Amino acid sequence: MKVLQVDVVVPVRNEERDLAPSIRRLVTYLRESFPFTARVTIADNGSTDATWAIAAGLARELAEVRAVHMELPGRGRALRAIWSESDAEVLAYMDVDLSTDLNALMPLVAPLLSGHSDLAIGTRLARGSRVIRGPRRELISRGYNMLLRTCMGARFSDAQCGFKAIRRDQARALLPLTQDTGWFFDTELLVLAERAGLRIHEIPVDWVDDLDSKVDVIATALGDLRGMARLGVGFARGTIQVPQLRGPSLAVPRSGVRPASSHALALQIARFAVIGVASTIAYVLLFLMLRVIMSAQAANVISLLVTAVANTAANRRVTFGISGRSNAARHQFKGLIAFGIGLALTSGALVALNAGSAQPGRGTEISVLIAANLVATVIRFLLYRHWVFGGPRRASDDWRADDEPAPSGPVQPFGSAVQLKAMTTQGERTS
Repeated sequence: MKVLQVDVVVPVRNEERDLAPSIRRLVTYLRESFPFTARVTIADNGSTDATWAIAAGLARELAEVRAVHMELPGRGRALRAIWSESDAEVLAYMDVDLSTDLNALMPLVAPLLSGHSDLAIGTRLARGSRVIRGPRRELISRGYNMLLRTCMGARFSDAQCGFKAIRRDQARALLPLTQDTGWFFDTELLVLAERAGLRIHEIPVDWVDDLDSKVDVIATALGDLRGMARLGVGFARGTIQVPQLRGPSLAVPRSGVRPASSHALALQIARFAVIGVASTIAYVLLFLMLRVIMSAQAANVISLLVTAVANTAANRRVTFGISGRSNAARHQFKGLIAFGIGLALTSGALVALNAGSAQPGRGTEISVLIAANLVATVIRFLLYRHWVFGGPRRASDDWRADDEPAPSGPVQPFGSAVQLKAMTTQGERTS
């Protein structure tokens, strides 16, 4: 019996329409064009339609397919469960709609099987990718990945592409550290992998967006922001300890100490202005997107919060030359106080506008908010310069923050991965 090299997990929930044709297409590709031994695992998590019955039928019919049913929903929960129990050398997953061209599967897993890399991801945001999707999803995706790079020092380009793979030994070390059971699971695993020093390989993919996708974009985005906040707090407090599995951590870019003399006021203002313009554009776009589904005040709060966190992180590193994790949480906390001042100004502007006009136009709302944000921006710069990032700072602080090794600690065994009620139907493995 040959060793199983790749286990391709397809998480599904209420996908009775797409499941059978997608799995048949995937199996055909594996039989005709894939040079490695492979298995397809259908991970049904909490379906209430005929998905499980179809999955079980496919497992009986196709030797390469097995089906696992879990009562509770959650893509992250399903992947963690299946990957923790799999006997394959490489653990992969893809979305059931097969938005990614299957020809990218071999270059995705080959570097992992050869030992060149530890984790591989498909990316829709790199040069060479060909993507067909709407502007709304494109904006959200690019904004989210920008936040990851700015706030968490991430170096991977696309956290959300449903096309990833990881070596089994590295997965066993990192999966016990993950907590998310939903869509943020991908991002969490990638951030942990970078901090563990793992090598992440990126594959530009051809991607066609599924117009009938059941993903709630807004709920997913808010869940991702909560996940980022949880990780950031955990890293800052030291409650999340990531072992060094391969090489030096890439979570924080190394940089030399920038002398205080380089932080002339004019240069700081120029950098702050560039970041401010980018933040304002992101704020307006996010406000317009959220305004479709919520009130002006709610859209203002969320938009301002998201861009304020990114703005603080960007100014910390670019404008004021502070790198490393030392005092990052304290800086963000003070930055949120500055955010509160901006929120008071913009919310007050909206209240005044609504008091003077019963139904102000969307253009008028945007104009008033931009004016209020300009005032808030000036105040924020003064607070950043003299309070948030101000005060004496020793050069050795930067080097210590960059050079200190990531804390390591014992990795607790995950235990049985499928601890939920599970039924498994498995055909013969390909040989």
